Amino acid sequence: MTVTNGSGRAVDLAGWTLSDASRHTYRFHLKLGAHRSVRVHTGTGRDTVSDVYWGSRAYVWNNDRDTATLRDGRGRVVGTKSWR
Repeated sequence: MTVTNGSGRAVDLAGWTLSDASRHTYRFHLKLGAHRSVRVHTGTGRDTVSDVYWGSRAYVWNNDRDTATLRDGRGRVVGTKSWR
């Protein structure tokens, strides 16, 4: 899953979450630069400026019908992506 900041300003994603329909949740701890993207991997690895790792031992996006929901630090939905 890739999250992109399309604005001209950096966004502090601390406290933002990415979750699936089963409520598996990843919490961000980074600033995303202007016009930059970060790829969220569900497995394990070392975080970098362009890749972060959820640390899950199981697949999160594991079915044909799923929805990823990005929420800001106040819990407001910022974006969604669905697979059908």
